[in-house]
This record gives sequence, C-alpha cells and structure tokens, in this order.
Amino acid sequence: MAIFKIVYWLVIVGQIVIRYPWQKVWRGADKKVQRVSQTERVILSLLIVGGFVFPLIYSVNGWLGFADYTLPAWAGWLGVALAAISLLLFALGHRDLKKYWSPSLEIVEGHKLITSGIYKYIQHPMYASQFVVTFAQILLLQNWIAGPLGLVCFIPFYFVRVKEEEKLMQETFGDEYRKYKEKTGSLFPKF
Repeated sequence: MAIFKIVYWLVIVGQIVIRYPWQKVWRGADKKVQRVSQTERVILSLLIVGGFVFPLIYSVNGWLGFADYTLPAWAGWLGVALAAISLLLFALGHRDLKKYWSPSLEIVEGHKLITSGIYKYIQHPMYASQFVVTFAQILLLQNWIAGPLGLVCFIPFYFVRVKEEEKLMQETFGDEYRKYKEKTGSLFPKF
C-alpha cells in the first residue's frame, strides 16, 4: 500500500528535522577527540544505501518491482507503530544528549556523560531507534531488496560503531562509564 511507503519517508524526514538543530551545534563545537576510521566511513555509506538509496529507488519507480512481496495489512500497520516508536526514541536521544551529539566518534570540550532521560534506561537510544526503524522498513517497504536492506546494512554498523564508541567512553569517563554500563541496557532497558 502506498500509505506505508509514505510513512517510511515521513520517518526519514522526521529524523532529518529532529537532527538538524543538533548538526548546527555539532559543526560549531570545539572537538577534543575525533575518531573517524575508513571502516566507519564505509559502513556509514552502507547505511545510506540501505536506508535511503534503495528505498528511494523502490519508492519512485518500478525497477525493483520484481522483488515485491505482500504482507497482510496488519503487518504494514505494525510497521507504522514501529516507525513511530523509532522516531520517539530518536527524538528522546537527541533531546537528552543535546550538544554532545555527533555523527562520528567525538568528545567535545567539557563533555559530560549523559545518564538521565532516556539514557537512564538505555545506553544507545539512537541506535535502538535505527534498529527499530529497520524492522519497520521491512514491513513498510514490502520488497525483498528495499525492505530488509536497511537491517542488513545496520547490523555491521552497529557492531563496529558500538564497540569503538564504548571504548572511547571508557577511555574518557572511566569508572563513571563502567558503573553506568552495569546498570543500563545497551539497546533495551535492563529489568
């Protein structure tokens, strides 16, 4: 159904709108540590391909129509609910991280470890958001290429990025970060 494609693109636009003010802050920040490897550049490019390029090709023309599948309507509406949850997590993560958000692994002058708001419950709400939206993508873009490609591209990104990010946080915040990690979940709250 066309409504599901529209919802997918509304989520993408929503992410851009949520992130825009923080990108402006990030550009002006005094970076103390910046770690951007070639591997990270490659996996970020894959995320764009899986979450934007192929979904766009699928949404605007019939080139990928040979790989379409049809799910029951309830599955598409479940995708809508997941998309809404992903946007909420994305917004909360940015709201609570504020000026400490960056698109790559960075520490800015005066950087503080954020452990309140959504970060009180999970360490990586924006990655959780992306994880949830990749499942929504499968349900909203019912195509064997455009649907699961977001998840396929997100998995290597997540494992490479989180390992390096947690190493940087440990180096920067030491015991404070270790204690924080012990009491919070990575993508989902600890119970």
